[in-house]
Amino acid sequence: MQSALSFSTADLAQTRFAVSPMWEVVTSFRLLRDSNDPPLHRSWAAQVRPRLVKAGLDRGWLAELVPARGYLADFLNPTPASPFPTLAAELDAIRRTPAARVDTDLAMLAGASARTRLLHEAPEAALAKVTEEIEAYWELALAPYWARIRTLLEGDVFHRARQVAEHGSAHVLNELHESVRWDDGSLHLIRRHCSLTRSETGAGLHLIPTAFTWPRVMTRSVAPDPPQLAYPARGIGTLWESRTTTATDAVAAVLGRSRTQLLADLDTPASTTQLAAQCGLSAAAVSQHLIALRNAGLVTAHRTGRSVLYARTAVADSLLAPA
Repeated sequence: MQSALSFSTADLAQTRFAVSPMWEVVTSFRLLRDSNDPPLHRSWAAQVRPRLVKAGLDRGWLAELVPARGYLADFLNPTPASPFPTLAAELDAIRRTPAARVDTDLAMLAGASARTRLLHEAPEAALAKVTEEIEAYWELALAPYWARIRTLLEGDVFHRARQVAEHGSAHVLNELHESVRWDDGSLHLIRRHCSLTRSETGAGLHLIPTAFTWPRVMTRSVAPDPPQLAYPARGIGTLWESRTTTATDAVAAVLGRSRTQLLADLDTPASTTQLAAQCGLSAAAVSQHLIALRNAGLVTAHRTGRSVLYARTAVADSLLAPA
């Protein structure tokens, strides 16, 4: 099966890249619903899936709107308003979804439930509940890892932008994915179950690098919005590789041995209790060190139920990298 998106000069001029937190939400959630984890994300899924089940998010609003297979609700992926929109901005756009759009999307989803009926009958109230659940999911599944995910996605955008400048848009479109091909003024999607045609969309095109669509691409075609094409970001195979290095001695001379060890141990997000067991310090001592590291912008804290997960920031990653 093949679909084609035709381009005018104006469409090419309005083709742009964007990093979308909501595309990471829906694609990562769908991945977690599949028991056959892709090897690239197996370590992440093993950490996150138990949190998801414990919080009951595996059977909530997202489970209704993001099935394990097939169509997912288009209103969950609003058009990015900027190259790097925040999650808050995208959630605000979701809350403003017109009732007619909600009804159209629900008609495409199989089955009905109390939640989908509420979306039909009281979309404003229901969308508020949907976005509350998305925020909870973000905190337990993506926020602790967002520094490294965002670095990967931004790196892809900057690389593609350079490629456009050096080789032109056609070259970049041909290199997005094996199922995407540019030919004679049209973008062709080969062996795709969803269609992407200009008659169903607005002008231009949004290209969205993602961490969790691999090995596929996904599309959104909702008039009058520009079409969206979500594709696997470059370098995704390195996303979950250990970032701990041997460059800790110099950092320890400034931060102290214990705090440097905590930063090294946070290559994977962890709780105070887990860190105390790993480094041999008391939970109280670890807590004091984490507060200091957080105040310095070297770690972030993310509440998941009654636990708090700490994650290393990009600034800390750079400190631990070899000189």
